[in-house]
Parts: sequence; structure tokens; C-alpha cells
Amino acid sequence: MKQITTGTNTTGIATSPLDSKELIEAAQAIPPSSPGSEADAAAVRTEYARESGTVGSVPPPASLKGVIKAAGELIQGRPPALLIDKLGERLQFERSGTRLYEALIAKYDAEGGFDGGPSRADLEAIRDDELRHFDLLRRAMERLGADPTAMTPGADVIGLASSGVLAVAVEPRINFGQSLQALLVAELTDNDSWRMLIDLAVAYGQDEMAAEFRVAEQHEARHLELVRSWLSSRLALDARGAPATTTPQQAA
Repeated sequence: MKQITTGTNTTGIATSPLDSKELIEAAQAIPPSSPGSEADAAAVRTEYARESGTVGSVPPPASLKGVIKAAGELIQGRPPALLIDKLGERLQFERSGTRLYEALIAKYDAEGGFDGGPSRADLEAIRDDELRHFDLLRRAMERLGADPTAMTPGADVIGLASSGVLAVAVEPRINFGQSLQALLVAELTDNDSWRMLIDLAVAYGQDEMAAEFRVAEQHEARHLELVRSWLSSRLALDARGAPATTTPQQAA
């Protein structure tokens, strides 16, 4: 396991007092290279937000069954696009979650584990849960006549939001223990998002769907509990300066 150490970090100005003094004086003496203020920048962002379009749309139903289903929902006053969008959003996140755990397994193989941390089998089990959840959502969308391969607006947004989490997992300089922070962010989001999707399914009268989703929510609650315990164990070991107890060879 790669350890956090004190090294030749020169990103802070305190490492060079003379240069930092000159840098501060220059910043105070030289005006900005362009006119304007923070308020002007905010005004431009506001204008862009007003003039820009949306990030996408929900495609029309892919089957006759879907057309009938959509018409029925509209008659009842509930827009079917909302449920399909949120199903697509969850599907995208579960796909990313599968890739996230794949990346962590690769780091585990490279570095090994630690006391109180996950085994390779633990990581594989959660990865497989994420993949099963993805398939559950795929089938739910198909039952509604929706296309699970389409990128809905919600899927687009959550894909962008989760890209930073995946970037942490695949960055080779970030060690296995540090990467658990990415898992924590993902699992916290996963838990709340499943809960909201269950509420939405109930509101749409999709009781069978909601029941299936509650099982997935229970899985995610367990994932979060495990990740919290792993991260706490890693931090405790780091605080004591304890080395990892599992070698990469043993992990493989």
C-alpha cells in the first residue's frame, strides 16, 4: 500500500518566502488583464443559463406497448418522461458504479489490502451487485416500453457528475486507500438516489417496480456501511503509521 509521506511539495508559497513576497507585491501592483468584476462574470453565466437549451430529452417509446403505457400515464396526469428519465439516470450511475469497482479491484491487485479493509472478493461482490442493479433498471425501462440504451437528460447529468469519482479511481498516483473516498461519495449518492426513485415509482403506481428497487436499496445500504468501515480502518492505520498487511501477490 502506498503511504502518505512528507516530500518535496512546492505548491505552497511558504516554501519560498522571498519569491512569495514578490509575487504578492506584483499582484497588488499590476491591475487585472481585463476589465470587469465578479459581478460581470456572474451576469455572463446567468445570460448563458437563460439562453442555453436543455441537455437532452427523453426519446419516444420504442414499442407499441410503450406508446399505450405512455398515453395511459398522460391521461392520469403523470408525465411518463419523468419516470423514464430517472430510471435512465439510475441506470447510468449503476453502470458507472460497476466501472468504479473494477478500477478499485485493479488497484487492490497492484497494492494489496490492509487490516479492516476489503478483500478482493468483497470488491467483486459489490461490483456484481452494481451490475445486477444495472440489469434491474434495464428491465424496468423495457417493461415501460422505454429504450435503456438512450441517454436521458438525467443520465447525462449524473454521468458528468460522477466523472470526477471515476477519475479518482483510475488515476494511478492515487493509492487504493485514498480511492476509498471516491467509493464513499458514490455510495452516499447511490443510497439517496434509490430512495427517491422508489418514492417516484410508488407515485406512478409501479408497486412491483418499487418492491424490486427496495431490495437494491438494501444492498446499497450495506455497501455504504462497508465502505465507511473500510475508510475508517484505513485512516486509523495511516494515523499510526502502520504498513499494509497484505502484499499485492497475496491479494492476487
